[in-house]
Amino acid sequence: MIQGIDYAAIAPPLIVVLAAIALLLADAFDVPRRVLGAVSGGALAAALIAVVALASGGRRATFCLPGGLRGNGPASCSYVADDFTLLFQGVVLAAAVVVVLLSLREIADARMPAGEYHFLLLAAITGALVLVAARDLILLVVALETLSLPVFALVALRRYDGVASEAAVKLFLVSVVSAAIMLFGISMVYGATGAMHLDRIAPALQRLPDHLSPVAGVGVVLVLAGFAFKVAAVPFHFWAPDVYQGAPLPVAAFLSVVSKAAGFAGLTIVLALGFPAYGHVWGPVVAVLAAVTMTLGNLLALRQRTAIRLLAWSSIAQSGYMLAPLAVGPRRLPEAVAATIAYVALYAVMNLGAFAVVIGYGARGKRFAALDDFRGLARTRPAAGAALAFFLICLAGLPPGVMGLFAKVVVFRATVAGGVTWLAVVMAVNTVIGLYYYLAWAARLFAAPAERPSAPVLAEPGPAVRAAVAATAAGALVLTVAPQLVLQAVTAAS
Repeated sequence: MIQGIDYAAIAPPLIVVLAAIALLLADAFDVPRRVLGAVSGGALAAALIAVVALASGGRRATFCLPGGLRGNGPASCSYVADDFTLLFQGVVLAAAVVVVLLSLREIADARMPAGEYHFLLLAAITGALVLVAARDLILLVVALETLSLPVFALVALRRYDGVASEAAVKLFLVSVVSAAIMLFGISMVYGATGAMHLDRIAPALQRLPDHLSPVAGVGVVLVLAGFAFKVAAVPFHFWAPDVYQGAPLPVAAFLSVVSKAAGFAGLTIVLALGFPAYGHVWGPVVAVLAAVTMTLGNLLALRQRTAIRLLAWSSIAQSGYMLAPLAVGPRRLPEAVAATIAYVALYAVMNLGAFAVVIGYGARGKRFAALDDFRGLARTRPAAGAALAFFLICLAGLPPGVMGLFAKVVVFRATVAGGVTWLAVVMAVNTVIGLYYYLAWAARLFAAPAERPSAPVLAEPGPAVRAAVAATAAGALVLTVAPQLVLQAVTAAS
């Protein structure tokens, strides 16, 4: 059987992967570093334009098998470019453009090979773009590993750096274990249902014989555990702080925003489209994961004294908030999915903005900027200090960071409406805990600058970093004015 390919549907990942190959070849001919960066950013912008063009054309699908379960139903497709897919692809590509801008100075300062860096980054982005469009378990795993494998090399690309090498090894080992767990779970689901496409798995699970129900239940939990590694949910989180600290800072931003957004997209696709019949199994598991993740993440964030590790632990806590709506299980599932997607989209802007300021204005010559290094930033560099304070307030969920408050209200409402009231109480307590460390860092920005001989000298960002900070700040301001636009978009997409 020969399958037709809709090249328009796969245009965004196709543009990115062709650019990745071109960059790798260009690096062999000693093309200047700035040209490579421009090509990388331009390819991502072109892919983003392709996403916008697809959004006006309706649903498209490719790599389809004819016939349903009995050979007379609709086709089952492996790659679907619907509203959900295009929304997440837009978020991934917009964040990736900012990551490329943040990477230009890091590549020069750390003397990393520019061609290899951009090739690996675009390869990982390709995996993220395919992951959010995958509608069968095989393509999901392939896309997830395409996202993960290049990141190992990106983390270790700062050669002769023991901290980076250690972080890469930790990430590699954890990712291999998570992939093995997920593949084992997928094999059990396939053994019970005889299907790989999500639209065939869902009805098969509904009429599964009793003797196969435990097998499918264990498979569902193992697949969930595999995704829990990718989104750094407790107890599968232990790689995140060390990897964020050891990786080049733009790579840490990529892991915190792009990789996490793609991971949550894959998780919601699998749970909502493939496993709704087993919501009574994965719903309580997700509820426990969410409660433990947000609690441990916030408590350990309180103890951090460096910016990157605080952002790492707060990112883990934010994963708990994103998981919370999915704890409702099959009850009000569309509303829960919309709440999770909205939070992911708003979180991407908030966290990427905080990373952009830390990368651009961190203390010169210091890899691990302390929170006190940013003391007085709002006085010496008012725009940067105000931007970082605004992003932190958004993450805390306080006015005037309306989009952060809106995001938390959305997940609270979805959790309470789904009947998981105890989890909403845990979220409320953790929100109060999160207020302390976000506001403590924000208060340092407006304090008097440190007056000591060892006071750090803040870096002077280049035009690319300024553009990245300005872009994230502009996006945050737009979403602060009208955050309900995100909820309306994701409600329609889900």
